[in-house]
Amino acid sequence: MTIVGSQGAGTLEEATGWVLEPEGLCRDETCAIVPPDVQRDPVAVWSRLGWPVARSGPDVYLGEPASTRSEALASTIAPDFTLRDVDGHEHSLSDHRGKKVFLASWAPY
Repeated sequence: MTIVGSQGAGTLEEATGWVLEPEGLCRDETCAIVPPDVQRDPVAVWSRLGWPVARSGPDVYLGEPASTRSEALASTIAPDFTLRDVDGHEHSLSDHRGKKVFLASWAPY
């Protein structure tokens, strides 16, 4: 998951690794055609592609679609992610590899 927003990356390429090329928005060997009106806005691009977007205050988290993570989803190892706590400190799941970790999530919606 990639964080963008007030304290995150400023451009689509910095935030996601996707680069705007003449043939479309590309990363590695994959390209997606994205209309010009949303090409520079990571949240608009993610929403247009139907990929997961979550907001928390000024921060926006861009998730990868399950289809790109099918191998990780089939294993017993959770994909790595980094989130900020209420004090603004970042915590990554990979910091706790080899330990038992209890994850609890909650959303008001």
